[in-house]
This record gives sequence, structure tokens and C-alpha cells, in this order.
Amino acid sequence: MPTYDYKCTKCNHIFEHFQSMTEEPLSVCPECGGEVKRMIGGGSGLIFKGSGFYVNDSKKGASGGSSS
Repeated sequence: MPTYDYKCTKCNHIFEHFQSMTEEPLSVCPECGGEVKRMIGGGSGLIFKGSGFYVNDSKKGASGGSSS
């Protein structure tokens, strides 16, 4: 379930709400009772899993290449 960002059009209060994608967007500000609009987010960041390298990528101690 995603977390959505909302902003009140009356008091400019910005808050997050964890809800299902099938739920209706919130419409009332929890601070002042004004109307809220769901903000467009950038999505989630990158998540790296595993060793981080393919077999043919450079590794520590690999021979060849430039030496320091």
C-alpha cells in the first residue's frame, strides 16, 4: 500500500497518508477541516538488492587494467 502526500488548500498543511490504491483520496484536512489535494510524488527511490555486480563487471582484486 502506498503513502500519499496531501496539501491543504486553506492552511497549506502538508501531510502523508498510508492508504490502498483503491481507496478514494482524502478530501478534508486533519488540522483545519479545509479541502485537501493529493500531491503528485516522484515515486519511490531505487532499491539495490544482491551483490551489486554482474559477473563481467569489475571486482576488487581483478587483474588487468591500470595499476596504481
